[in-house]
Amino acid sequence: MSKKQKTSERLLALLRDGHDLTRQQQLALVVQLSLPAMLAQIANIVMFFIDAAMVGHLGATESASVGLVETTFWLFGGLTGALATGFYVQVAHRIGAKDEAGARDVLRHSLTTALIFSGTLGLIGVAISGVLPVWLGGSEEVVPGAATYFMLFSFFTPFMQLNQLCAGMLRCTGDIKTPSLMEVGLCILDIILNFILIFPSHEFTLGGHHVIIPGAGMGVAGAALGTGFAYAIIALGMLGIICYRKGALRIVKEHWQGWHAFIPQRTTLRTALNIGTPIGVQHTLMSFAQIFVTMIVAPLGAFAIAANSFAVTAESICYMPGYGIGDAATTLVGQSVGARRWQMARQLAAVSVVLAMLIMGVMGVVLFFGAEGIMSVMTPQREIIDLGASALRIEAFAEPMFGAAIVCYGVFVGAGKTKVPAFMNLASMWGVRITLALLLVGSMGLNGVWLAMAIELTFRGIIFLLRLHSRKWMKEEDK
Repeated sequence: MSKKQKTSERLLALLRDGHDLTRQQQLALVVQLSLPAMLAQIANIVMFFIDAAMVGHLGATESASVGLVETTFWLFGGLTGALATGFYVQVAHRIGAKDEAGARDVLRHSLTTALIFSGTLGLIGVAISGVLPVWLGGSEEVVPGAATYFMLFSFFTPFMQLNQLCAGMLRCTGDIKTPSLMEVGLCILDIILNFILIFPSHEFTLGGHHVIIPGAGMGVAGAALGTGFAYAIIALGMLGIICYRKGALRIVKEHWQGWHAFIPQRTTLRTALNIGTPIGVQHTLMSFAQIFVTMIVAPLGAFAIAANSFAVTAESICYMPGYGIGDAATTLVGQSVGARRWQMARQLAAVSVVLAMLIMGVMGVVLFFGAEGIMSVMTPQREIIDLGASALRIEAFAEPMFGAAIVCYGVFVGAGKTKVPAFMNLASMWGVRITLALLLVGSMGLNGVWLAMAIELTFRGIIFLLRLHSRKWMKEEDK
């Protein structure tokens, strides 16, 4: 165990035991939990970045095929993530209350529920894969590749769900390092498998010797399979760590209670639904909004679709610190609430939000000046590079307030208060972004869509900061 990990565990123990933490200790705890979470975010971003670059080098049609259905995968990921959140927030509360047996019960119930839900969702994905690209307005040359990609990736939905659930469970115990390292492993596996499955065999000369790198040459289909198999391997590995490694969530050997303990109980399910349903509804409607944005962009042509998709991937470089700090905030606020430390929850929330805004402000500067270079890594086509870089420079100005919104939302999730924040996200997305995008796309093209996004993210950050300051997100006991 590293020195930093020991320090964070000691500070978490002090928090659960009711001791006060100085502002310096609070900042240290947020930073130490955020850094591994940021590493996980970086790994995810690198994975999607390299995936996009690999597909981008196949051509504009292939890039558009993936980009067309990408927002629908966000919908699937949002639904599975909402279910996972409904359970792992309960684990954070029980860990904070020193109820490890109750935390293990929640874990057992979550595994069964998640398998049933994600399996059903994956089958729905397979069933609609042939018609989905047509619904989204894809052109004739784009539809076949998009349908194949969506169908193959849908088969791996249960593993995507398991990955989210296990990572969340570990983070809420205070162990952010393990899921972060597993995310790095996911990235490495994804790159290797995608390279082998997307491209044909490569032959080159090294030191006078001919070296052949095997390849399946499957194109877009290889991209779906490579990422899917990577998720499967890492998700199963993370489940093994949770079940067998000694700790609060270990459910084998001394904590084994038989298969009947995996039958979901009404109380656990009700709480999971109360927490997760607003998140699920939010993600569903937010993803439909993203899909709607894709439909707004689609008439602009394949280059615009590809540039929009690549720009979204590139922009994620900026917000990875926000999501890393947001994960830490969910853990810290969740355990504070479980320990009934309301004042400490507010203090940790404030430290987390300020830190995220500062870091994402710096990342916005990097995005503005590095936009063209970032886009050129993912595609060699000048028109796509120019369109994407212009969009990214517009978005760069919104990053600090986007960071505020991300971390405030993580705070509210940790407190188990998800209904109002979900409504705020939806009102901002549909009332501001979609409306402005429809108004601006005709005169400004893709830049108009991204200007609408920048304005909306700034607005969202402001209303989330006002919500955080109001303290209405705290439990009734604190009022």
